[in-house]
Amino acid sequence: MSSQTLPEAFRLRAGNFNLLVLRLLDPRPEAVLPALGDQFRRAPGFLRFAPIVIGLADLEAAPEEVNFRGLVEGLHKLEIVPIGTSGGSQAMKQAAQSAGLPPLRAVGGVDAEPAAPPPEVAATPPAAVEAAPRPDFSGSGRAAMLVTEPVRSGQRIYAQGADLIVTATVNPGAEIIADGNIHVYGALRGRAVAGAADDATARIFALNFDPELVAIAGFYAVREGLTDAPIGKPTQVRLEGEEMRFAPLG
Repeated sequence: MSSQTLPEAFRLRAGNFNLLVLRLLDPRPEAVLPALGDQFRRAPGFLRFAPIVIGLADLEAAPEEVNFRGLVEGLHKLEIVPIGTSGGSQAMKQAAQSAGLPPLRAVGGVDAEPAAPPPEVAATPPAAVEAAPRPDFSGSGRAAMLVTEPVRSGQRIYAQGADLIVTATVNPGAEIIADGNIHVYGALRGRAVAGAADDATARIFALNFDPELVAIAGFYAVREGLTDAPIGKPTQVRLEGEEMRFAPLG
């Protein structure tokens, strides 16, 4: 028998990911899926193949009233990938698990809670780009993540608990997300989601404003709806109540 050591095939590591949470308010797939599909059509590709957690904490229904299998099948048809559940009673978790949705627990052993923008505004960042916290220039007291390279199509960057400063271009198909403000000192041509932790005071600044989608604290506008925005010019985006406002910089 050979005593030769085989090469290492894999390693297991704990990870820390921010996942989008679909918090169910209605147990019927026929109520949830068309509404979600409508959001999907308004922001094509924004949720495509995104891993999503089903939030059960707000669901006021008996476990037998929830068609989890129908929900899973419908999400797959929308090209959304349900990976598990958070919250809910033990009976509800068991009903979901029988449909292939295991209960997820965050680091520390508590049930996973939503740590990303609501489903209608944002796709899930699989991992944050590592960057050392830097001083914040907005006066909010938050740290800031600095990105100096262009953000490529298909890339997602999430500044958790911080502002995000990008000194290069955000290309079409790229996505940048921040719990605080977003500053783009180049062209913003992808998607920008500020105030991801429900901070309605967050703002988006771009020297060349030409995005696919912008969102602040759950309110968003896609490219076709930016008729009042100064496209291609230095622009500031903010919320006023539930209305998104666009103003020239300088």
